[in-house]
Amino acid sequence: MLHQNSVFHGVLKYVPWHKLDQSVEKYGADDLSRMLSTKRHVIALLYGQLSGATSLREIVTGMESHETRLYHLGAKPVKRSTLSDANAQRPWQVFGELCAAMMQQMHRGTRRAVKDAVRLIDSTSIRLSSLSKDWATFSADVYGAKAHIVYDPNADRPVYFAVTRANVNDITAAKAMPIEAGATYAFDLGYYDYSWWAELDDAGCRFVTRLKKNTPLTLVHENCVPKDSNILSDRIGHLPARLASSRKNPLQVPVREIRVVIDTGKVLRIVTNDLDAPADEIADIYKQRWQIELFFR
Repeated sequence: MLHQNSVFHGVLKYVPWHKLDQSVEKYGADDLSRMLSTKRHVIALLYGQLSGATSLREIVTGMESHETRLYHLGAKPVKRSTLSDANAQRPWQVFGELCAAMMQQMHRGTRRAVKDAVRLIDSTSIRLSSLSKDWATFSADVYGAKAHIVYDPNADRPVYFAVTRANVNDITAAKAMPIEAGATYAFDLGYYDYSWWAELDDAGCRFVTRLKKNTPLTLVHENCVPKDSNILSDRIGHLPARLASSRKNPLQVPVREIRVVIDTGKVLRIVTNDLDAPADEIADIYKQRWQIELFFR
């Protein structure tokens, strides 16, 4: 009987195995778990994910039932204890780098001109069990992690992610994110850091975020706003030149404050380094942040 490739075989063709090999060598990922290579480990985890397995035993049982097909995938059945040991011992960075490479590969087909690219940044907390207490302790008897996401609202998918402990500040994780020169970044008050805003500006990026209520703006020019609009004011000015402890503000360029009233009646102070785009366009970019909230849900 002639062999026919399975759908799973077709899916695995899209995995950048050369990237995985680079990460394996970089972190010595095959040194601690010789009974199960990293490639076979990834195949087992992907099988479990795509088959809807809810336990290691289900993964092992399912793979055993397809033993004859696994040969053509470069894999073979695994023992539950071996898979468990590999999950505990293999460096997590290997899987993180593979995921990042796959997201870049996936995003390539939907990539737009950089000047039109919008990136939404936010994070979400993930509650974990006490099995993660070695690295994810938040407080007494509370364990968790935080997923930091850069999201493309046009492609409806993330383009970057990182996982940290739950007590890591959003801005700390953001400073480790790669900056896509020329793109537009929208984010909330969790990323209130003038030095990071200055990095975005230096990279030719447009940022759209909120100003705190007590942040003063030294007025330079006031633009006209349309009547019967939710735009209350449109002003260009400078943020405080000095910060706490008499430190110089690293963001010395003019910025633009657009006051917008939303459906609930609340007034937002939106700030951007884009001095030319229509005010309603800036407000709409900030409003797109809701899409990443829906993604988290």
